[in-house]
Amino acid sequence: MRLLHKTLLSVMLAVLVFAIYAAAQAKPKTGLSLSEKVQNLVEMNMKKPLLRFNGPKFREYVKNAPRNYSMVVMLTALAPSRQCQICRHAHDEFQIVANSYRFSSIYSNKLFFAMVDFDEGSEVFQLLRLNTAPVFMHFPAKGKPKGADTMDIHRVGFAADSIAKFVAERTDITIRIFRPPNYSGTVAMITLVALVGSFLYIRRNNLEFLYNKNLWGAIAVFFCFAMISGQMWNHIRGPPLVHKSQNGGVAYIHGSSQGQLVVETYIVMFLNAMIVLGMILLIESGTPKSHNKNRIMAMTGLVLLTVFFSFLLSVFRSKAQGYPYSFLFK
Repeated sequence: MRLLHKTLLSVMLAVLVFAIYAAAQAKPKTGLSLSEKVQNLVEMNMKKPLLRFNGPKFREYVKNAPRNYSMVVMLTALAPSRQCQICRHAHDEFQIVANSYRFSSIYSNKLFFAMVDFDEGSEVFQLLRLNTAPVFMHFPAKGKPKGADTMDIHRVGFAADSIAKFVAERTDITIRIFRPPNYSGTVAMITLVALVGSFLYIRRNNLEFLYNKNLWGAIAVFFCFAMISGQMWNHIRGPPLVHKSQNGGVAYIHGSSQGQLVVETYIVMFLNAMIVLGMILLIESGTPKSHNKNRIMAMTGLVLLTVFFSFLLSVFRSKAQGYPYSFLFK
């Protein structure tokens, strides 16, 4: 009897051990190993410098451990139905940074760039408690992101240079920005020269207009408008078209005196042009003309000068924080 009891106990113990072993063998893997993650990321990076993640990929490669690499992620909403007017511009600038890093000599498997679109990973926005876009976040190799790991685009903007500076501050990896060549300016200049040359050739027997002072004065004034509005700065620095405001809308004026937007330069050019037009009308109102015509020109010039100078001063006050003076508009 005792022998039978020992035999049954041994059989039950063997069955239990076998069941535990079988369960351990049948248990699915909970995630990729570190080497598998790095290998997969490098392979994906060979195809696309900017990785595109959905919810599961974000958890696997960004959120879950182990991880010995940093990840800079842009959370955005590119679909037109989301009405994020600056998301496309921010994506283009982020793409430039990712391309500059991927094809530079400092590229390694210690840093990757990725993006998550709201329509492909809405759960990521819920996980990070985000209700706005675009957002640039740095996920360090160890630990969780801190407050400084979220880029303050309201203060520094989202130009490629600003993103590269943010990456350098968080990862100590300095990325030199390489923008793709833009031949639109060259093509426009060649087209303009061809048109002017063709026009001069057609009018070669009647070139009195070249001695027209008003024509050369208008060209000189237009050149001044282009220079004082910041067109040369745009050509050198390549700023974004618009900016994201603090309330989530679109800002057309940069909030700092150290930067500007493309749309902003055209606004400043228009304001200066209206001020000059007002001055011209005021000057012309003093020439011998009919009394009523001079009065209309003087009143129109005065209105243009005061209103648009007030707008220009308001723009300056918004960029030079703390400037105390204003005229008609705050």
